[in-house]
Amino acid sequence: MFHHAPAKSFQYALQNRLKPTEAEDKLWNALKGKQLGGFKFRRQHPACRYILDFYCHVAKIAVEVDGGYHFTPEQAAYDAQRTAVLQEVGITVLRFTNNQVMTDFATVLNCILETIKNQQPSLPEE
Repeated sequence: MFHHAPAKSFQYALQNRLKPTEAEDKLWNALKGKQLGGFKFRRQHPACRYILDFYCHVAKIAVEVDGGYHFTPEQAAYDAQRTAVLQEVGITVLRFTNNQVMTDFATVLNCILETIKNQQPSLPEE
């Protein structure tokens, strides 16, 4: 499900997959291959007019890993608008900083898994 993502988004997503940040790479290594609770995640997944860092389709959860530029007022406003658009199509957005991923990894993974389970407790673990 791509929620009518523009074709160009797929090119950008591919480029992003080729140059992940250290935090994105670390998180992807824990999410890929259904390692987290048996749930499948995609990385750099186009949805609407955005590219999601990580996306679990069955739970409709996006996981974003934010670097320092996300803390500027302009970027924070853009991120809030982006989250609102994604929520309108039923996607829950979780945000973590690079620092959280790098220094409190177990908590990040636990938060993702708990959110999935709380979102739809009847989800089968694949």
